[in-house]
Amino acid sequence: MKKIFLKDIAEALNLSKTAVSMVLNNKGDENKISKATQKRVWAYARAHHYQPNQMARGLSLGKSETIGLIVPNISDIFYATIAHYVERKAKALGYNVVFSSSNEDPETEKQLIYSMLNRQVDGLIIASTQKNQEDIEELNRSKYPFVLIDRHYPGLATNYVIVDNLRGTEQMTRHLLKQGRQRIGLVSIESGLEAMHQRQLGYEKALRDAGLEDGAETVKLLSPFGYESEMKEAIRSMLHGPRAVDGLVFTTHYLAASGLRALKALGVEVPGEVALISFDELGAFDLVEPPITANQQPVEDIGRLAVEILVHEIGCKGAGMDKQRVLPTQLLIRKSCGA
Repeated sequence: MKKIFLKDIAEALNLSKTAVSMVLNNKGDENKISKATQKRVWAYARAHHYQPNQMARGLSLGKSETIGLIVPNISDIFYATIAHYVERKAKALGYNVVFSSSNEDPETEKQLIYSMLNRQVDGLIIASTQKNQEDIEELNRSKYPFVLIDRHYPGLATNYVIVDNLRGTEQMTRHLLKQGRQRIGLVSIESGLEAMHQRQLGYEKALRDAGLEDGAETVKLLSPFGYESEMKEAIRSMLHGPRAVDGLVFTTHYLAASGLRALKALGVEVPGEVALISFDELGAFDLVEPPITANQQPVEDIGRLAVEILVHEIGCKGAGMDKQRVLPTQLLIRKSCGA
């Protein structure tokens, strides 16, 4: 079936394009277009399966009804799940979503931000590399609607939805202490991300409050892209060092999965010899043996709140809404800690 355009309807009904556009944008009454004419326009549009040009409609209304989502890695289950909830909530509020991945590269992230702006998306949701402060500041100065998720810039007054990373790892470490573990190690990623820094601080706080000390030999920071090859040696050194660990805190779900594989390859019994706990949940954690204790992040709430804040910003310029959310995590206790 041939696609019809606004001008085709106007020509067929002997009306101006402006009048047809007003009717199809539900502005017929306010522009004093007769009910009979409005009925004719709608009947013709429906009979010929007219579909509006969303970009042109966005330009005429000052909106594209599209929001952009930029994440570090859309194939990561954490970000993929957030993207699912962002899309679902956006659709419910009348918006489409354009997805992009920065691959943790600040230059790619910068290009994606300006590409999205050129596409005239109404607003952005960004899980930033935290290495593009100038561009985030520019979005702020221009009062462009955006929300940061998972990661934010502590020195900037922006909209954001994050989790309480410090309290999360503090809770995890305290759980291991309650299980009788006294020599607890931390495995994290070597990065400048504030979330990773806060997770390490939470681990250190729990040990300090318990009158215990952590040391360099019980904290291992692995390469973001080489952690899989580094994991076995990191764990081996903590097991056989001067302060051999009996518990391990992993700051991400993928580190925990890699750590479990390394422990099994080394023949270490979990939780008999070493207890294991993960920040963030992975779908298979309750299926492996032993099932992994994990601190679950509220991914649905992150996605939903980010969209709600963004749409409120787009329509109301943010007035009267809490735009900075720090959400709690939930500890899912399983057998990997001896529970």
